[in-house]
Amino acid sequence: MCTVCGCGEGETQIEGHDHHHHDHGEQHGHTHDYGQGPAHAHAPGMTQSRMVRIEQDILSKNNQYAAANRRYFQQHGILGLNLVSSPGSGKTTLLTRTIDDLQSDYAMAVIEGDQQTANDAERIRATGVKALQINTGKGCHLDGHMVGHALVTLKPEDGSLLFIENVGNLVCPAAFDLGEAHKVAILSVTEGEDKPLKYPDMFHAADLMLLNKIDLLPYLDFDVARCIAYAQQVNPRIKVLQLSATTGEGMQAWYQWIAATRQMALVGHPALAV
Repeated sequence: MCTVCGCGEGETQIEGHDHHHHDHGEQHGHTHDYGQGPAHAHAPGMTQSRMVRIEQDILSKNNQYAAANRRYFQQHGILGLNLVSSPGSGKTTLLTRTIDDLQSDYAMAVIEGDQQTANDAERIRATGVKALQINTGKGCHLDGHMVGHALVTLKPEDGSLLFIENVGNLVCPAAFDLGEAHKVAILSVTEGEDKPLKYPDMFHAADLMLLNKIDLLPYLDFDVARCIAYAQQVNPRIKVLQLSATTGEGMQAWYQWIAATRQMALVGHPALAV
C-alpha cells in the first residue's frame, strides 16, 4: 500500500509554493515522511507488523493535517469537496461544466491533483476560476499536507466552494482525509458496473456517487440498477445521482445537492449565506 512504500517522496510540486511559509499558524516542512524509493517498492526485510506501524503513523500524521484543513474550512464557511475517480471518468469535464453553470451563484476555487502536467488546471483557469496545480510525481494521491500548503497560495474566498480534483485512482485516495466535507466518487458507465465491488474502500468512503456519461447507455452493456446495488452493498448510506456532464442531463440534481450541502458549511456564518 502506498502509505508504506513511500511512492513519490520528495517529488511533489505545488504551483506558487513557498517552502518557508506557515500553514494555518503551524510551520510545516515541504517533504512528507513517507520513506524513500520508487513507487510500490517495499523495503527489503520489512515485517508485516513494521509495515502496519508505519502505515498507522503516516495516516495519523495525515489526519492531523486534515483536521487543520477542516478547521480552516469551518472557520471560513468553505465547502470542500474531494472529487475522486479512475482516469477517464469525465471528472474534469464534469467540473468545468459545474463551474460554468454555477460561477454566477458562488465563489469557487479548485485544487488540481495529477502526477504530471498542468493541463487540467489550465482547463479550469480558462473558465475564469482560480485553480492551483499539485503534481505528485510518482505519488498516487493528494494528502492533507499538500492541500494545506495549497490553501495558503490559493486563498479561497470565505463562503466559497472548493473543489479538490484528486489524482485519478480508485485505491489510494480512499485512505487519505484531506479535511473535505465529502468525498464525491465519479464513476462513468464506460467503466463497468462492478467497480464499487472491485474498489470498495473508495465507495465506502464516498458520500455521493455520480454516475456519469449516461448519454452513452444506449451503446453499452451496463446495468445501472446493478451498479447502484453494488455501491449500496459496500456503503448503504451512499447517495447516487445519474448524469451526463456532456449533455447536461441530470446536472440540476447535482447542483441541488451542492446547494443543500453548502448550507451546512455556512452554519455559524449568516453573513455569507446567499
